[in-house]
Amino acid sequence: VFGKDITLLLVLNNLSSDRKTVKVDMSASTVLYTRRPVTEILKATTSVDLGSKQGKHIRLKIPYSYYGKYLTTDKRIQVTALCEVLHRHGLKLLVEKTIILEDANIIIKMPRRVVVNKAVTLEISYANPLPEPVSRCVLLVTLMNQQVKIHLARLAPRERSKINFEFTPRKPGPLQLQVDFSCDKFSHVKGFVTIAVAPA
Repeated sequence: VFGKDITLLLVLNNLSSDRKTVKVDMSASTVLYTRRPVTEILKATTSVDLGSKQGKHIRLKIPYSYYGKYLTTDKRIQVTALCEVLHRHGLKLLVEKTIILEDANIIIKMPRRVVVNKAVTLEISYANPLPEPVSRCVLLVTLMNQQVKIHLARLAPRERSKINFEFTPRKPGPLQLQVDFSCDKFSHVKGFVTIAVAPA
């Protein structure tokens, strides 16, 4: 989840009966959805001795403080591990993984029954998933082809807050409500719900 530290596990297995030493060069970069690198955020090298038929785990931790300010709106991190078996004619293996960080979710609560021409109050809940405060918080609510911009108070680290939003549906049938939450540290956390409006 966006705002949390990321922990990855690389599993190395020696399938032969010979002892092996493997050098592992690991790196992590923020990337665009096209996989084009933006900023390298971590680089580490380690060596692992593997006995006959032995397996070992290498743990890689990427703290939020490493990636937070370099993440693009795509919220993607590319991690690579180049594994080289030493003294084996330079046998190499490249392992890659793209991590897409999930947003802190928006929760929309509504009454059981929504009727045309009757005022409806929805509860919209939003959150700051980061270990630091955020300000300039804005909710953009889109409903019935209209947008309403709501300026919100700053949020403390890991704080969740909520507001009530009132509207009156003008015709029966399905109605889609979209919510977009942005602040000074991240943008476009989205939520939506389809409302079934009953005839009067």
